[in-house]
Order: sequence, then structure tokens, then C-alpha cells
Amino acid sequence: MKFIKSNTSLYLMVILVSVLLTNNTYAQTEDTGDWGLWSTIGLKYKLNKKWSFGLEEQLRLKEDFSVVDEYFTQLEADYEIFKNFKFGGGIRYIRENDNQGNIQGYENHFRFNLDANYKHKLNRVTLSYRLRYQNKNELGISSTDGDYPNQNLRLKTAVKYNFKNWRLDPKFSAEIFNRFQEGEGNRFSKYRLTFGTDYKIKNFGEIGFFYRMEKELNVDLPETTNIIGLKYVYTLKNKKNN
Repeated sequence: MKFIKSNTSLYLMVILVSVLLTNNTYAQTEDTGDWGLWSTIGLKYKLNKKWSFGLEEQLRLKEDFSVVDEYFTQLEADYEIFKNFKFGGGIRYIRENDNQGNIQGYENHFRFNLDANYKHKLNRVTLSYRLRYQNKNELGISSTDGDYPNQNLRLKTAVKYNFKNWRLDPKFSAEIFNRFQEGEGNRFSKYRLTFGTDYKIKNFGEIGFFYRMEKELNVDLPETTNIIGLKYVYTLKNKKNN
């Protein structure tokens, strides 16, 4: 009973996300959905039991895999404050392909984020929660030219099931974006539903695969994007401190 009470607020957040997503299914749209591909290669370094760092390169395609959407380099770090609770952050330099409107071409963007992560286990089930603040803007364009930071608060909940004698454990997550930007107000802008798995290979790294559905909220004609994700991550450990 004590355990249930201590996690009541977390379960309420999961319920809130589910209600918001269910409500949006009634939105009228003729959008059949675009397909995108997100491919990632990364390096993770575990300094000790508290600190870990990551470097990632990612390429994203859009318009049914036919056009580059963006590519970026990301650096991140996280620190375990106490068992199962981490605080972290990351920075990202982005080359974003704007192929709409009168002025087209690649734009330079910078993004940073701050995260709070918590997870716990219930037998073979791992539940995790992430609250993220995200700030992104275009480089070289000032606020006097109309460029204001695009800010989001993001709430993500995820569940993973550990099957006995099975190395492709399934994962499912739901995430909702609350966007706020000068001149636009505060609103829920989109949500993501993701299903995937990871496969670890000894002395080689980890390979991941996922399918993600992303849909806009609070617009007249919400767009839907279907995303296939592929990733490879190699982890290094500092043996002296681990």
C-alpha cells in the first residue's frame, strides 16, 4: 500500500497522457500520413556509477524517405542523484532542410534540453518517466527578425517487459508536447506513440529498432507522420570506477 501511494502522482500523469491521446482521435483529417526514417549512430561513455556521457549523429528523412529532413550532432550527459532518479541535459547542432516557401535551403539551428528521469520495476516490467524542457532556435536570426525560441515541455512515459530467455524485449512509450512560444501562447502541439526493441551483442554494441507514430494537436488539419527508426550505440565503461 505504501508503494502504491508513493507512486500515485506518476500513475496520474500516465492517465492524463492517455486521456489526451484518446480525445485527439476524434479530430477530423484527410491526412494519410507521411513516412520518415531516423537513423542514429552513437557512443556512450559511463564514467562511473553516477555519471554517463553520450555523443550521437543522426540523419532524418521525410516525404516517404525521399528527402533529407535534417541531420545533427548531439552531446548529452546525465547524473544519478539517487537510485533510479537521474538529472541530465543535452545540446544539439542541427542542419535543417527547409524545402517549402519562397526561401529554401539548409538552416542552422541550436537546441538544448534539461531532463528529469525516474524508473522502477514491478517484477518483469520496467516503468520509466521523463520530464523534459526543450529550447530550440535558428542561428543567425535575431528576435527582431521574428525568430523566437521554440520551447516545449515534454512528458514521456514508457514500459518495457523482460521476457525470460528472450533478448528482444518489447518497449512502448507515449509522449506529449506542450509548446509555448512568444506570440503563440501555451498549447499541446503533438504526441508520439512508439513501439520498439533493442538487441545487445557482446563486444559489439546495441542495435535498436522502432516504429513511431507522431500526430499534431490543436490545428485544423493535423498531420500524421509514421517513422521507422534504426540505431547503433556502442558503450564504453571506465573499469576503474565501475
